[in-house]
Amino acid sequence: MKKAVLSLLLTVFALFSYAQVDLSYYLPKGFTYDPSIPTPKEVLGYEVGEWHVSHDQLVMYMKAVAEASDRVTIEETGRTYEKRPQVLLTITSPSNHGKINQIKADRAKLRDAGASVDIASMPIVMFMGYSVHGNEPSGANASMLAIYHFAAAKEVGPELENIVLLLDPAINPDGLNRFASWVNSHKSYNLNGDPNGREYNEAWPRGRTNHYWFDLNRDWLPVQHPESRNRVRVFQEWLPNIHLDFHEMGSNSTFFFQPGVPARMHPLTPTKNFELTKKIGEYHAKALDQIGSLYYNQENYDDFYYGKGSTYPDVQGSIGILFEQASSRGHLQKTDYGMLSFPFTIRNQFTANLSSYQAAKEMRQELNQWMKDFYSDIKSESDADVNKAYIFGSKEDDARSYHLADLIIQHDIEVYSLKEDVTLNGQEFRKENSYIVPANQPQYRLIKAMFETRTSFQDSLFYDISAWTYPMAFNLEYQALNSRILNLASVEKVDKTNLKLAPGKVIGAPGAYQYAMEWTDYYAPKAANKLMNAGFLVRVAHAEFGTPEGKTFGRGTILIGKGNSELDENAMYQKLNEIAAASNVDIYAINTGYTTGINMGSTFTDPLDKPEIALLIEGGVDSYEAGEIWHLLDQRMEMAITLLPMDAIRGNTLEQYNVVLMPDGRYNGLGKSGAAALKEWVSNGGTLVAKGGALRFLADNEIGSITFKSAPEPEKGLQKNYADYENATGAKVTGGAIFNAKLDLTHPIGYGYTNSDIHTFRNDNLFMEPSENPYANPLVYTDSPLASGYLHPSNLEGLKNGGVIRISSLGRGRIVGFADNMNFRAFWFGTNKLYLNAIFFGQTIQSGTGR
Repeated sequence: MKKAVLSLLLTVFALFSYAQVDLSYYLPKGFTYDPSIPTPKEVLGYEVGEWHVSHDQLVMYMKAVAEASDRVTIEETGRTYEKRPQVLLTITSPSNHGKINQIKADRAKLRDAGASVDIASMPIVMFMGYSVHGNEPSGANASMLAIYHFAAAKEVGPELENIVLLLDPAINPDGLNRFASWVNSHKSYNLNGDPNGREYNEAWPRGRTNHYWFDLNRDWLPVQHPESRNRVRVFQEWLPNIHLDFHEMGSNSTFFFQPGVPARMHPLTPTKNFELTKKIGEYHAKALDQIGSLYYNQENYDDFYYGKGSTYPDVQGSIGILFEQASSRGHLQKTDYGMLSFPFTIRNQFTANLSSYQAAKEMRQELNQWMKDFYSDIKSESDADVNKAYIFGSKEDDARSYHLADLIIQHDIEVYSLKEDVTLNGQEFRKENSYIVPANQPQYRLIKAMFETRTSFQDSLFYDISAWTYPMAFNLEYQALNSRILNLASVEKVDKTNLKLAPGKVIGAPGAYQYAMEWTDYYAPKAANKLMNAGFLVRVAHAEFGTPEGKTFGRGTILIGKGNSELDENAMYQKLNEIAAASNVDIYAINTGYTTGINMGSTFTDPLDKPEIALLIEGGVDSYEAGEIWHLLDQRMEMAITLLPMDAIRGNTLEQYNVVLMPDGRYNGLGKSGAAALKEWVSNGGTLVAKGGALRFLADNEIGSITFKSAPEPEKGLQKNYADYENATGAKVTGGAIFNAKLDLTHPIGYGYTNSDIHTFRNDNLFMEPSENPYANPLVYTDSPLASGYLHPSNLEGLKNGGVIRISSLGRGRIVGFADNMNFRAFWFGTNKLYLNAIFFGQTIQSGTGR
């Protein structure tokens, strides 16, 4: 009965709040507002919460306020993939605006343990970031209330002498715009809140993600996307004391604010961070009490993965705070708590914004002192650590080393390059592609988080991944060093603005008998695709060979002949140089067909057909994995592909493609006819590359030969505590960890790799059996598979000596099955080539090795 009464009251309250969408519903009592500052309605023509603001409208309003207020400046920090502007508003007193550079310089001293800093007079800085997930829109819409209040409230003016507010109104402009277009175009003027309605059920891939369907809230540390790089640059320039991160969760919820579960903090985050977060949380509780909103904290969410917006600050002396508001997902929706209106969700977010401001104002000196203490403590920690530096590199591939150095340097971390080759503990590091990261610098804890391996944990539940060891992700040789950097070799500091990947070139003169390109370079597939587009005859060598001059080439080397191109020798040479430079790979002139090992006309070479690729999307396809593949091929390899909706597979649709990619997901929507079309297409010579749930669909429809290991036995016993159920079952989830695997370097899938030991990433419990045909298992787990991260003991047997990649033949075609994600979040450079090898070389795999 009580629940029914509560539901009725909340329903009435929500309907009332929706009907009264004017500023008085949102704004706090006791403030007077400058009439020269435009309200959202004066600029947009509607009240906040009446419609979902589109990104262009949001920027339009922000520019209008900045133009009207001497408290606000606006700048464009970058552009998204879809060329939408990322904007940052700085809100502070006019006098502070006149000394922004000095404020930034003073804040930089907080990272210097030996610097003298005037904490008493230093302004506090609070960053406010809204709606990193585009379909969590209450944050972005609340940002209009925040900018209006802080720019127009007369009582706020004097306080801004001691406060600098940084406001990013939409961290994910492309996703926000996609979502706003959806809900606005399906809004009725007479709302009934039925969650079955089209307004609340977005079309695939939904608005959560960016253009390539990446979760930008997982990219703060990997910084693989322009949106992330731009906002991380802002963070490092300003070093905010408080970092607000406004999100939404399921509709049948209330409101969450951090701290999260105490036992799930990353061990490198000091306990003091939790204490300060909890203290700030008391301000949120008081504010939400005043408006009668339900809330909770210290449940569900954690602070472990440093790639999230609310956790990235914690390892840098800042306080990251996550807000999660129950989502209306549209304008009004029925929930377990009654009717949930869009204005209600916005008001909760804005209220938490105001309570954070109050905390910042009253805790200014305490939080500035905490940042100073944080970095002072780091000095003693790094001095005591036996690991004084980390070195990494690859003897064969400049690109992977470069990309890791580039990632690290984005976080205000000093990186050094070698000026001479060195050998450490029997391992050679070449000056051209090796880097050293000293540990004794202010970002010591963040550096450790990037390089450490960790397999024991205080808690066994993770909101996100449990490991991201970067040298493993990039498949690089690396060592922790116990010597000072200057004792190792001659080095020089890398200039962030000048860190570039060297262009490739043709080595040798025009008129060569053939040309050859090694497959060890990360961007070799990019070059191969360009060569095919240019009409050259492109072949792959399945055996090693050498030139009379002593240069040796490994399996997977690409042989380049004139083919269908109509270029003369000099023009061909020029075109090859263009492709080499654009792809950052070297191409070698071969002046005779009489090479050692195999000759240039050997039967151990195969002409390659240019990959004509269809990537299956929509339906039950995992949009994250589909986006990772799309991004890899489109952005990095510059390959044209077709994004093919699942329901388009019928009849002869597939005939124009020779490679079909099936990311993880549910494919029941293909039905029997779709399965039959796929089976016929593979039998006729296609290469099908499938992962996870796609493999399950293929197995169920007898497309190829893929089998799986049984799931672990369920818990047994007469009685267990009900209260322990969630933790017991959650602990068995493999949320994301790194594993040891063994690669067959002679298999086409292994071409371009020189070390059979490799690390892979997985985040599920679907365990693939290795094939009974030992030639069909190019990549298998070792008998000690866990390299870094959390794995429940019950899952260990499913991985030991299990299959990571399995080949299956069907007629004249091949199926390449992946158990693990080779393209995870775009920073797994080390396994990208395994996936690309399936695309380029799957056509060459001998049929008998897949049966």
